[in-house]
Order: sequence, then structure tokens, then C-alpha cells
Amino acid sequence: MNRLPPIDLHAHIEADISAGDLADLQAVVFAATRSLDEAERALRRSDTSTIWGVGCHPGLVRAQKGFGSERFAALVARTAYVSEVGLDGKSRVPMQTQRTTFGAALKVLQETPRITSIHSFAAVEDVLNLLTEQPIHGAVLHWWLGNEAQTQRAIRLGSFFSVNAAMLRQPDLVSRLPLGRLLPETDHPFGDRSGGSARQPGKVDDVERTLARIHQLTPAEIRRITWRNLSELVRDTRCGMLLPRQVRLTLAAS
Repeated sequence: MNRLPPIDLHAHIEADISAGDLADLQAVVFAATRSLDEAERALRRSDTSTIWGVGCHPGLVRAQKGFGSERFAALVARTAYVSEVGLDGKSRVPMQTQRTTFGAALKVLQETPRITSIHSFAAVEDVLNLLTEQPIHGAVLHWWLGNEAQTQRAIRLGSFFSVNAAMLRQPDLVSRLPLGRLLPETDHPFGDRSGGSARQPGKVDDVERTLARIHQLTPAEIRRITWRNLSELVRDTRCGMLLPRQVRLTLAAS
């Protein structure tokens, strides 16, 4: 089997980046957008190993004001990935507005499942409550900071988790996450600030090494497991045909 490329389940990349620069990353990157306007621009692209998302960041007033369910649904129909959506307890956006937006997004995703990267900073309990009320396939809790009880609740809901370098400072938290539900992320340029000068989307080696140490495996074994986890998400959401052809081929080979 050819060497599997790294997976980055959540990174922020400018929508006007060159195709060559993306190819140089040599990684499968799920690129989160923060507003429907940004998603509209990003989804005009066709890249070989980058999956562009549809997002409405809970921390951005303009993005929340610009959200519309019908437009969101139309954009979701064009991609396998939704990100970044959710709730933020430190946002200037009123929590009720955030809940309304996230609830509307979940309603669309119940009808049209997608791999969905969910923000829950300082709002873990509220996010879990909404996922309980409006369960979806494909939920991935990004940069998870829940306690043990909240983590167990998220697992029972069927959620996956994406781990970045910033989370490695809390090894007890990371060790509670089941290996069969994990995917690496950078959350570039935010979650990989501890990665030094070489930080870039797709650079998840430090995450893979830490997971390997925790689970007494090799980084190569961790990468194979995360590809299997991605394959399970794709099956659960039935969105495989929306992925770039090269990513589909790698999934089949993995």
C-alpha cells in the first residue's frame, strides 16, 4: 500500500490560495470556512486533496447575521464537509442567536448528513444538549475540552473528536478519547501555535506521535486508524461522491 497522507480534519485556509500551494501540503485537508459568504467563494474551487467546508462561526457577529437556512442547505449540497458551526460561550454574539443558527444548521444536517466539525468552546453542555435534541450523523467535536462526564455523553451520542497540538498539553483529556473516534486536526493557524515555525495545514505529526505514545502504537498505525475512522464517517454520512477523486481512491485503498 502506498503511504497514506496525513489527515487534517479542521484548518483555516484563505479561499484564494493557489492550487499549487495546497498540493505542496501533501495532506488531505478539510478547510473550514467561517461564513456563508466565505463558503460560497471556497466552493467554486476544485482541489485534488482539499475539502472545503460550509461554516458559520459562532464567534463572528457578521457571519451569524448573514446566516440563512435555505442558503446554508444549498451550499451543503455541494460539499461533504460542514465547518465551522456550533456555540461559543465567550462570543459577543448572544447565545440565543447562536442556538438558533446552530439549531437551524442541525435541522438541515438531519436531512442531509455531512462530516460536521463543531465548535464548543465554553459551551460544551449547550452543544451536547442541542445534539441530543437534534442528533446528526457525522458530528466531529473539534478542539474538545469537555470533562470526563461530558466526554462520555458525547461518545454515547456517536460523536467523533478531532485533536490538535494545543490539546496535547492536556494528556489526560486526550487519553479519554476513544481511538476509534479520533481524527487529527491543526485548526491552523490557531490550534497549532505550539508547533513552531514549521506549522502549516496538514502538519499533524506531533498529534500522531502523541496518540501513538498514549496507545502504545506506531505513528504509522495511528495514521491507518484515522483513515479508517474517516472512512466510517464517510459511510455514516453517505457523502463519498462529494469528495475529490484522489481522496476517494485513498479511502478505498485504506
